[in-house]
Amino acid sequence: MNAYDELMAFQRQTEALAQVAGRLGWDQETVMPEGAAGQRAEEIGALESVLHARRTDPRIAGWLAAAVAPDAVGEAQLRQIRRSFVRTSKVPARLAEEIARVTSLAQGIWASARAREDVAGFLPTLAQVVALKREEGAALAEGGDPYDALVDDYEPGMTGAEIAAMFAAMRPRLVALRAKVLAAGAPKGVVGRFDSEAQMALSRELATVFGYDWDRGRIDLAVHPFSSGSGHDVRITTRVSEVDPFNCFYSTIHEVGHAAYEQGVEASYALTPIGQGASMGVHESQSRSYENQLGRSRAFTGWLFGRMREVFGDFGIPDAEGFYRAVNRVHAGYIRTEADEVHYNLHVMMRFDLERALIKGDLDVADLEAAWNDRFRADFGVAVDRPSNGMLQDVHWSCGLFGYFPTYTLGNVYAGCLVKALRAKVPGLDGQMARGDVGAATAWMRDRLQRHGARYLPREVVAQACGFEPSEAPLLDYLEAKFGEIYAL
Repeated sequence: MNAYDELMAFQRQTEALAQVAGRLGWDQETVMPEGAAGQRAEEIGALESVLHARRTDPRIAGWLAAAVAPDAVGEAQLRQIRRSFVRTSKVPARLAEEIARVTSLAQGIWASARAREDVAGFLPTLAQVVALKREEGAALAEGGDPYDALVDDYEPGMTGAEIAAMFAAMRPRLVALRAKVLAAGAPKGVVGRFDSEAQMALSRELATVFGYDWDRGRIDLAVHPFSSGSGHDVRITTRVSEVDPFNCFYSTIHEVGHAAYEQGVEASYALTPIGQGASMGVHESQSRSYENQLGRSRAFTGWLFGRMREVFGDFGIPDAEGFYRAVNRVHAGYIRTEADEVHYNLHVMMRFDLERALIKGDLDVADLEAAWNDRFRADFGVAVDRPSNGMLQDVHWSCGLFGYFPTYTLGNVYAGCLVKALRAKVPGLDGQMARGDVGAATAWMRDRLQRHGARYLPREVVAQACGFEPSEAPLLDYLEAKFGEIYAL
């Protein structure tokens, strides 16, 4: 084989091992017995050590120097391998293994602390994680900004300063919209109890409607819903509350957006560096557009209202219009994953500022709960009532995912652009969605964006799909139009 073929064969094995590591993480969050946490941490640490050794194998440098890509796809493969090799080589093997081991343990410790409302029980572990991620950020940055280096892992080319500027441009319009909406009064919500099994059955139906391929996936329950895997094994999770079926249904649609992206990547890219999403921001553009612009649209909620009436009977809302308003009810809740579209990005902005300060060293882990509570009251006008509604609500920091949070809002920004383009290109979309048919929308996403995987850089693939450069304006315009109409502003 020539250098390119040798490199790709080596890389295929590395990608396969990375999928195994991901499957261990899925198992840990869904069906692993609690007593296995310590052993699982050792297993994940050992596998990360193997992966780190492969990703920094000295032969890669030689192959990259000698490899000649056969085409544009091959050039993209080499770009991704080069990026991974340079980046991973900066992180000592000892540190990579320790991060994997500690964060695996930390997830169980966080879940237990969250259940007990015990911040003090989690802080020592979080302090370990933060210290390790500061060390990793410094190693990657090589004298630059460690937080920028961590962000680059999830959104290549993006910096903390660029994110802060985007958030500063978005915040005034979001805050002004929120004030007007809250002053108008909240619409009526659903009432009653909703059987868990019936919720899961309807969740499976929703996953099918949004194009989830069950031959290559499955759905399970998790404390914090997530999607895992790529190619021919892409799994989703959701959660159930018997008094809030929307939590289950929209968590499912959200995760199907992620899963559909991975399942939609060109099949020949499987187990290669470009055989996955371009970035977490682009990934979130799929999950958020599926969940919100499509799933919470007036057209689709009209269909969902009918299905819920068939499954659950009367739940206190007499008609489809009232249901649409209930699904899009704006209120200043505690939980990011349950937040309405008006509040959601404000949650993300708060976490971005806090984690950036943690990595920089301007905020100590011991002071995080107080900083969170003060900031939440300032931003949302409500005092945090318990830690599970405050700093213990998200799994991300226990997993070491510093730099991940801002990609949620970046994904919303991309989604605003994509759905603007989608509506211009797919006439009659609302009529189709009113019948429970989102196939034209998901097919457009698959063709214009999903099938490319990581062949193109994040902003490049979004701009190519939309036909214009992405910005926050379409998202803000969409939010103001939608909620202005619902609340008669």
